[in-house]
Amino acid sequence: MRETTSILPLTLADVTWAVDGRTLLTVAAAEIHKGRRTVVLGPNGAGKTLFLKLCHGLIRPTAGRVAFSGSGGDARAPKRHAMVFQKPVMLRRSVQGNLRHALGLAGVGFFDRRRQVPAILAEFGLAELAGRPARVLSGGEQQRLAIARAAAVRPELLFLDEPASALDPTATRQIEELLLRLHGEGLTWVMTTHDLAQARRLADDVLFFHGGRLLEAAPAATFFTAPRTEEARAFLESRLFW
Repeated sequence: MRETTSILPLTLADVTWAVDGRTLLTVAAAEIHKGRRTVVLGPNGAGKTLFLKLCHGLIRPTAGRVAFSGSGGDARAPKRHAMVFQKPVMLRRSVQGNLRHALGLAGVGFFDRRRQVPAILAEFGLAELAGRPARVLSGGEQQRLAIARAAAVRPELLFLDEPASALDPTATRQIEELLLRLHGEGLTWVMTTHDLAQARRLADDVLFFHGGRLLEAAPAATFFTAPRTEEARAFLESRLFW
């Protein structure tokens, strides 16, 4: 990291987000800790993606506080966090062009970009695709590029919104192994998923949402063996549909 002071933990306190007087998300208290793999669970429409957007600073809370350590309370202040969306946005340029653009936005100079991009392509298994237009890649290849593009700027924290939701088992495993490797290299990440098996494989901590509310925040082992709420128990037993 370029800076020695960590932006973590990320703390949310008494957070609500409302539109036209309707509250769509409520988080009484939550923390994202350095070095932990946090998986956000809940049925469709539970508020998982809204939670990521609030944490990343794409939307601001109607009330409450979303604060990174040392950020003065502004989730957008230290751009040492990045986000990968469920459907990644590919720029109208090549695979290597997408990486160069991300590095350029992060302030990496021209010659450093030329030096770094081949190494990044090799690291993420994209070297053979370097000159291919990013928008014609398969879903799994686009998601790998999206993660590579986000990780290339060396964030401390990465948010991922269902990064393997539309992928086949092989591509899903590639994404999971990639995330585990990045975590092993020091990247803290927060990921939404609807795949309980995937959550069991990857999670250190679980945040469980239902109806726009954070109902449980617990270590994964505790959540999966002894959930506190009836909603969580129903979700784990596939009895909670919305």
